[in-house]
Amino acid sequence: MNRTPALLFALAFGATAQADTLLIERVERQDAMALPGRGMSMTQVESTFGAPQEKMAPVGGDSEVHPPITRWVYPAFNVYFERDKVISSVAQKTAPLEEGPKPVPR
Repeated sequence: MNRTPALLFALAFGATAQADTLLIERVERQDAMALPGRGMSMTQVESTFGAPQEKMAPVGGDSEVHPPITRWVYPAFNVYFERDKVISSVAQKTAPLEEGPKPVPR
């Protein structure tokens, strides 16, 4: 009896289950983390969480419909601002091999 197909099937779905676990762990960790809250100002974020590792240049801002969006990078999370208010905070990857959304081509 040839066990190769069964072994390949088990390996393929075992890797998928592991990736799912990593994503779930990141979401659980993010839920437990103290992250900047929606509506906080840039000043409040910096006074509460310290200076970010990097302040990315704003994008957009060409009209009222497209306000400037700025991203600050911290070791454990990223903070996204619309003008000077937090619109979202997102935890960094749990592991280097974790796959997330595909990057947007520039």
